[in-house]
Amino acid sequence: MRETIGFAAFGPGEELRPYRFERRDLRPDDVAVRVTFSGICHSDLHAVDALPTGGDPFVPGHEFVGEVAAVGADVTRFRVGDAVAVGNIVDSCEVCPACRDHREPYCVESPTTTWGGIDRHDGTTTRGGYSAEYVARDRFVHHLPAGLDPAGAAPLMCAGVTTFDPLRRAGVGAGDRVGIVGLGGLGHIAVKFAKALGAHVTVFTTSAAKVRAAHDLGADAVVVSTDDAAMAAVGQTLDFVLDTASGKHDPSPYLRVLRLDGTLCMLGTPDRYEPEAMALLGRTMTLSASAGTVRTREMLEFCAAHGIVADVEVIPLAEVNTGFQRLANNDVRYRFVLDVAGAQVAA
Repeated sequence: MRETIGFAAFGPGEELRPYRFERRDLRPDDVAVRVTFSGICHSDLHAVDALPTGGDPFVPGHEFVGEVAAVGADVTRFRVGDAVAVGNIVDSCEVCPACRDHREPYCVESPTTTWGGIDRHDGTTTRGGYSAEYVARDRFVHHLPAGLDPAGAAPLMCAGVTTFDPLRRAGVGAGDRVGIVGLGGLGHIAVKFAKALGAHVTVFTTSAAKVRAAHDLGADAVVVSTDDAAMAAVGQTLDFVLDTASGKHDPSPYLRVLRLDGTLCMLGTPDRYEPEAMALLGRTMTLSASAGTVRTREMLEFCAAHGIVADVEVIPLAEVNTGFQRLANNDVRYRFVLDVAGAQVAA
C-alpha cells in the first residue's frame, strides 16, 4: 500500500483535520498522481455537511492537477513527471451504451466518483484529492496541456467540464445568442467558453454588484434578473440558456427569454417551474451532469488553444476550513484552489 496524508472530515459538518491513510498498490492500469493543486467545490461542502455520524473519515476533492509519480505495468500513455489532471469520475462499467460512447457520467451502473465512490475491484470507498497523492485508472487521468496555469486549471476538471459539455452538445457557435445564469465558480467559466465559441453572451445575475465583473469576463450584455423590466426587455431572443445557479430557484424567467425551439439547460434541479413557459414556443428544458473522458480531453485542448482557466484564489491546504467557511458565505471570486504541493501537514 502507498501511505499518503491529507485532510478529512470525521463527522457531519465538522472541520477537516489532517489524516494519514493508505492508497492502494498500483494495478496494471493505474497512475499514481502527486497532487499539486485541488479545487474546492460546493459539492465538497455539501458532502461534508451530509456525512453520516460514525462513518469513515471523508477526504474531499474531485478537481485536481499534479504530476505522475508512478505508473502500472500496462500504462503506456503516461510517464513519471507528466503533468496531469483528474476530475470527478475515476471508473465506470465500460460496457453500457453511455460508457461505450465515452459519456461515463451516465453509466447505467453509476460511475465511480473520485470521493465517496465504491471501488469496482475491492469495494473500498474512494478518498479525494485533498491529499498528497491519488491513485486512479489511466483512462480517467488526463494530460494537462503545457501553458495552462496549474492552479487555474484544477477547477476545469469539475466546473469546467460541467459547463463545456452542454455548450458543445447544444452546438453553440459563432453568432448564437447564449444566456448564462449565475456568475460563480461555474458561471464565470461558462462565460469564457461561450465567448470563445463565438456566441453573443448575456449574463443573468441577481446581484447588481456583479454587472461590471460580468462585462470584464467578456459578457456582451448583463441583466439583473430581479428587475422585471430588464428581463422583459430581453424578449424572446436567446437560442440557448445555461443555468449554473447553485441555489434552489424557479427557472421559468429564463425559459421565457428563449426564442422558438430554444433550450434551457440546468446544472442543478429546478425547485419549481411553470410548464406553460416551456410549452410556449416549443421550448425545451434539460438537465446536465458532468462530462465523459473524450469531452474532457476536448475541453482541455480547447482551453489550451484559447488560454482559458478559472479565476482562482489559491490558499494553503492547511487553510481548507477557512476556504469552506468563506465559500459557504459566497466570499470567493470565483474558485478556491488548495496549494497541496506546498503543504506542511502533520497528522
